[in-house]
Amino acid sequence: MANPLIGTLIHAIGGVAASTCYVPFQKVKKWSWDSYWIVQASFAWFIFPFLIGFLTVPNLMSVFTDASSEVLINATLLGAVYGFGGMCFGFAIKHIGYSLTYTISIGISAILGTIVPLVMHGELLQKFNAPGGYTIFFGMGLALVGIIICGIAGYRKEKDLKNNNVNKGEALTFNMKKGLTLTLIAGVLSAVFGISLEVGAPVAEIAGNYGAGNFEGNANLILSTGGAFIINFIWFIVVGIKNNTLKEIIDVKGVGKKSLVLNFGMSILSGALWYGQFFFYGIGHVQMGAYKFASWVLHMSMLIFFSYIVGIVMKEWKQVTKRTYFTLVLALIVLVISFVIMAYGSKLGTEIITGH
Repeated sequence: MANPLIGTLIHAIGGVAASTCYVPFQKVKKWSWDSYWIVQASFAWFIFPFLIGFLTVPNLMSVFTDASSEVLINATLLGAVYGFGGMCFGFAIKHIGYSLTYTISIGISAILGTIVPLVMHGELLQKFNAPGGYTIFFGMGLALVGIIICGIAGYRKEKDLKNNNVNKGEALTFNMKKGLTLTLIAGVLSAVFGISLEVGAPVAEIAGNYGAGNFEGNANLILSTGGAFIINFIWFIVVGIKNNTLKEIIDVKGVGKKSLVLNFGMSILSGALWYGQFFFYGIGHVQMGAYKFASWVLHMSMLIFFSYIVGIVMKEWKQVTKRTYFTLVLALIVLVISFVIMAYGSKLGTEIITGH
């Protein structure tokens, strides 16, 4: 039986994984961003999805055989579209910083990734008027308010650090116009990933019929990540050849054996954390019961919440003004309240529908 409270907690675990997935890059040495990205993308979007899929979904190949070719193709193509968003997200961080990139892109993704699938299926008003629907949508609205306040806090943080000449070397790459453009593209295309998962939902249902249980989402996840991987792999192979950085991946002499092992370890860890967010997303999604539509905004809000918590732990907010820090705390409080409201609304609706 579905349990939205457990689902919310599982989404929180996915949020922790997502908010920390790029942290290992800080330990990578003598590798360009291109080399790091192609290795982590290979594990995040190809190796781990297929490996975990085979381990958790019985008769995986039969699941794909039974599925409609239209569903398989469309889910994969939408995943490929998201692949461009993933690249834009990575480059945006280099131009406007971690906080702003996460907040703006994930905020856009939270809105579009939730609303578009409901509109596609003509279920927006139906879900809104369903038992607990008002409560859930109120919680979703409050989450967006929290995301906006997070964005304000992130903007103030970058401004405070720049005024205090903190990370002066990094500030030289600060380009608001370019970074904002990349972030907006990343946000829209990130939402496409959520739509891809929704389009591939029939594959998950077939996996469920084969006995996948809570792991049924691992089946359609392979399609979405597979599309993203193909685009990124081709792009960064070409870029690696053009910039002559591809050889870094196997350059034991130039990089050093110790650094090479460390770089692979950190890149694989990044890939594992990125994959982990949607591994737990799939499990949490199943637990949301009749209110699965709230999963995306809940998951994205969790991602933003924990990305700021990670920033605090890593002392990224140590040298900001009290005003900026207060704004951050307010944003996090609003987000926590929104999580509780969405979980309560889902639980309320599920109890009314099932009579338990």
